[in-house]
Amino acid sequence: MAYALRTITEEQKRQFDTEGYLIVKGLFSPDNLTEIEQTFETMSTETVPGYFEPNLDSDAKDPLQRYPRVMHPHRFNDTAKRFMLHPPVLDVLADLYEEEAYAAQSMFYYKPPGSRGQALHQDNFYLKVEPGNCIAAWTAVDAAHEENGGLLIVPKTQAHEISCPDEADTKESFTTHYVKPPKDGVIMPVNMDKGDVLFFNGNLIHGSYRNKTKDQFRRAFICHYANASAATINFHYNPLFKADGTEVVLENNPDGGPCGIEMGEFTYH
Repeated sequence: MAYALRTITEEQKRQFDTEGYLIVKGLFSPDNLTEIEQTFETMSTETVPGYFEPNLDSDAKDPLQRYPRVMHPHRFNDTAKRFMLHPPVLDVLADLYEEEAYAAQSMFYYKPPGSRGQALHQDNFYLKVEPGNCIAAWTAVDAAHEENGGLLIVPKTQAHEISCPDEADTKESFTTHYVKPPKDGVIMPVNMDKGDVLFFNGNLIHGSYRNKTKDQFRRAFICHYANASAATINFHYNPLFKADGTEVVLENNPDGGPCGIEMGEFTYH
């Protein structure tokens, strides 16, 4: 029996399957965004060891020292966990997977003015979801565009294997991994409005620009998911969560990946 789409259209599903990504407009309401903004604005003045460790010295030279990413906020913040399990997002994911999605990771990105971007990479290099794949749900808390550090994607690269990354230019990227796009690949900027969500396949090559503005943050709430039929994942992402908050623990994926060894514990954007 064929899966019947419940939330997205056949055209949207076809785009995700053929291009590796899909933007769904307005999945987060203004009230949702206000709550997210307030939660992480309060958090930005705090330290949460192991998850968020800002340098609160206003003279920090690198803006990402003052406003680093928040890793796994769902593990210590109820608002983050609730929005990681946001029903409109899970409904779209169910259609993309054609089965239930389990939440594996949450992140919040402040991306202040002047901060570096991230070199091109692939998410499932880190999450190692098998069989199946991870899918990212990247929510624009601020409008995201080329000037303030919006995302870059290479459409159709979801069909490519996971690659062992090269060294990135750390003057422009705050991470050290770089995946070279294929010769026929086109690096495309993604412009998004507040509340839009970009869904993309775990093999899709993507990254982000430097924030070149002097006065704009490019905040984003980013979560990664696994298909319910997945059997293994990088153990750093356990436990996963069902829509009702029930914990799910998958077996550790021992595969060293294309590099032959495990490289990096988490995926960043």
